Amino acid sequence: MPQRNDAALDFLQTRRSRPAKTLIAPAPSRDELMPLLTAAARTPDHGKLEPWRFIVVEQGAMGRLGDLTEAAGARLGKSAEDIAKARSQFDLGQLAVVVIEIQKNNPKIPPLEITYSAGAVCLALLNAALAAGWGANWLSGWMSHDRGFCEAAFDLAPNERVAGLIHIATEGSVPPERPRPDLETITTWVDA
Repeated sequence: MPQRNDAALDFLQTRRSRPAKTLIAPAPSRDELMPLLTAAARTPDHGKLEPWRFIVVEQGAMGRLGDLTEAAGARLGKSAEDIAKARSQFDLGQLAVVVIEIQKNNPKIPPLEITYSAGAVCLALLNAALAAGWGANWLSGWMSHDRGFCEAAFDLAPNERVAGLIHIATEGSVPPERPRPDLETITTWVDA
């Protein structure tokens, strides 16, 4: 019989992201953040490529990212509403960890597996933050897919892109539970 970790299983079955707009100060200190980054870096990584890295955006840098979002929105012809919504994650943000996917050429590892690993890092970081008692939310948005914004905001290399922005701070309010998938409709059993 396998050894169970009921506390971890219960956490995973009941975990719930906290909307970024409800996160308030304080955010984790650098010392408090390091164990969360350590947990995220234990993500499965085919070939041990480490195809991701972290950029920690502290509160003092949020205004600059908001301004870059606004400029990118104007360049892209986004509506004032779209710009305001995208900008709000920085205007309200206390701390965000930007997970950067790094595509590395390897004949044995398809690029898509690198993308999957970077996404898994985002989820691992989100769950580590929640398990540590912080409020956390994984965001992206149109600006995180715009090359001009990403290069100006994060100085990305040509083989890098944003996998996600994980906002972490103190939970300001508990969100209501939301509907979850019906496992009967999304599960297929194959026995032969």
